Amino acid sequence: MSNTLSKMNHSAATLTKNRTTDSIVPTSGLCVTCVDGCIGMCEVGKSAYRGHEVLYPQPFGVITTAAEKTYPVDYSHFNIMGTAVGAHGIEADSNKAVFPAVDLEVRFGHDKGLKYRYPWHIPGIGSTDVAKNNWDGLAIGSALAGTGLTIGENVAGMDNEAVIKNGRVVDTVDLKRRVKLYQDNQRDGYGAIIVQANVEDSHLGVLEYAIQELKVECVEMKWGQGAKDIGGEVKIDDLKKAQLLHERGYVVLPDPTDPAIIKAFEHGAFKAFERHSRVGMVEEEAFAARVKQLREVGAKYVFLKTGAYRPADLARAILFASRYKLDLLTVDAAGGGTGMSPWRMMNEWGVPPVHLHSLLYQYAKRLDERGDYLPALAVAGGFSFEDQIYKALALGAPYVKLVGMARAPIAAAMVGKTIGRTIDARQVPVYVSRFGSSKDDIFVTAVELREKLSDAVFEKVPTGALGLYTYYERLGQGLRQLMAGSRKFALPYLERNDIAALTREASEISGIRYVMDVDLEEADAILG
Repeated sequence: MSNTLSKMNHSAATLTKNRTTDSIVPTSGLCVTCVDGCIGMCEVGKSAYRGHEVLYPQPFGVITTAAEKTYPVDYSHFNIMGTAVGAHGIEADSNKAVFPAVDLEVRFGHDKGLKYRYPWHIPGIGSTDVAKNNWDGLAIGSALAGTGLTIGENVAGMDNEAVIKNGRVVDTVDLKRRVKLYQDNQRDGYGAIIVQANVEDSHLGVLEYAIQELKVECVEMKWGQGAKDIGGEVKIDDLKKAQLLHERGYVVLPDPTDPAIIKAFEHGAFKAFERHSRVGMVEEEAFAARVKQLREVGAKYVFLKTGAYRPADLARAILFASRYKLDLLTVDAAGGGTGMSPWRMMNEWGVPPVHLHSLLYQYAKRLDERGDYLPALAVAGGFSFEDQIYKALALGAPYVKLVGMARAPIAAAMVGKTIGRTIDARQVPVYVSRFGSSKDDIFVTAVELREKLSDAVFEKVPTGALGLYTYYERLGQGLRQLMAGSRKFALPYLERNDIAALTREASEISGIRYVMDVDLEEADAILG
């Protein structure tokens, strides 16, 4: 068996495979016998005739992607510690300390004015088709659940109907619709809609527009993400749109204004243009000026999202977030993605989740111990289930307040949407029809939600939103069960010793005790 951590030269993500299945060179991924005459099914072979197209996961627009590299240490290398003694955050009474009583509400922001029903949110879904095509479910589901949702980069710039005057956005269709969908379905002040900006968005004045025209309170500056170390990218299969984006200042490849390129595209030599965003250049003086600028135009809460860059950049991010009193810092680790990031980059670039989140804790503790201001922290990087959420919150306790998830919520919304289509077509598949043929029967939260919203409002809720809401309900109940087992009945009581490292290496990286050393002193005291 190979000890390599990476899968080379073949992946479902790039629609490639080896000719041989059991004789593959682990370092290169090439077939042990590379035969003259092969049509090129592997990534090297496909690159011989499609070149740069094979950099990206396919088919674009209907998929989300994440790395399949196996990291030396991940969150599965920790276990959750339970106890049979006492209770924190509730009376130690078996009739009261039941898992439904666990409080998952989280409050954060400089004035603690932001409140979520659950300790997670979606930290950035931007201009990709998979985001746009599922926005109804994501926005309405997030709002009904009382959690946050971030509108990612390039949404205004990608909008054909956006009105741009003198290089600044003055009106939009898509961004306005995305914000309104969330705001119209928000309940009791829980959750938040956040608008994010990259280099191009900042040039276009997107955050100023969102604050002043759309009444958005939370804005986020973006340094990067865990999927890639370049700017965001999408594919454009329409020449006119490619030319529009070129005109708006995006990097579009190949040049959609070149007559030879136009002719090749119209002839079908290639099917899509690439639209790329620029990389930012972080400088403290400019950062401070931008934060001040945003607050002056009315931003109530200012966030920063950074990616899986080297440790020095993480140090800059948390220092700047502290020094300029930001409300939330999100740290996104390597391996994730919701759009079109280059496949090898997604697998081989950046600091993995446990490593990066452990560094974040160390840096936060250092600032905290010297009395510096600390914003709420959020961590992201491939999270999908309640046990991972618990471990991340414990690993970063008491500083990490939220977990960011994107691919899993999108999957839930997509499944809900697809089930809705089968209901409308009266073709519910057997796997689902055993639960019923209507959304009231199939979605287990429907009865509760119908009662909360009224029949008339519930009937307007798209099934994509029901899918997301129901998935969140499952995560909530699962997290409550885990926390009750640890006798922690509210999030502030979670501690780093609520988890244990299963290997010495995981313990060394994270600072979490090795499982055989947990409670060593207490056990000795008990035994006398």
